[in-house]
Amino acid sequence: MGLLSWLIIGALAGWLASMIKGGGYGLLGNIIIGIIGALVGGWLSTQIFNLPYAVTGINLISILVATGGAVVVLFVLGLLRR
Repeated sequence: MGLLSWLIIGALAGWLASMIKGGGYGLLGNIIIGIIGALVGGWLSTQIFNLPYAVTGINLISILVATGGAVVVLFVLGLLRR
């Protein structure tokens, strides 16, 4: 995936995760959370579902995996803030 793909997936996944979990992080925060979420979601999908290439570009599966990972990241951040 190219840099533009990572930015688009990160922005979409971060925004969707913030809508699911709550909290506003702004555009840059959503992109960062979404990119980290894509990495976490890709790792989790490999470990749990044995899907080695879950985040492959701008498609529905990549957005869902990245959003799931971003929700996990936001949940962990919420635990750390307590």
